[in-house]
Amino acid sequence: QVQLVESGGGLVQAGDSLRLSCAASGRRFSNYAMGWFRQSPGKEREFVAGINWSGSSIDYRDSVKGRFTVSRDNVKNTLHLQMNSLKPEDTAVYYCAARETLERPISRGIARYDYWGQGTQVTVSS
Repeated sequence: QVQLVESGGGLVQAGDSLRLSCAASGRRFSNYAMGWFRQSPGKEREFVAGINWSGSSIDYRDSVKGRFTVSRDNVKNTLHLQMNSLKPEDTAVYYCAARETLERPISRGIARYDYWGQGTQVTVSS
């Protein structure tokens, strides 16, 4: 299995940037496709961005396209989410998740991911 720990959340103003990180330990990181999800109070957890094992395939939800960038470093076993031009509606707890697969397409399904971090809070004030 793999253990995931997120960091980098915080309180920022609209228009600011944050960079989230997810440190992975345990099994070989490059065996896993990775995803970022978020959940705000009263709402279901939703897919934000995903990246396949090699970084050759990436997917974003429409509302973050052009503002967020997902990346991974298979040597340092880390996943990142660069978030620019943040909006109040981006406020949520952000989770990284791992799915053991070498397939190229990115899954947006929560149930498809095997391992989850504990989450990091991102709050964007207007």
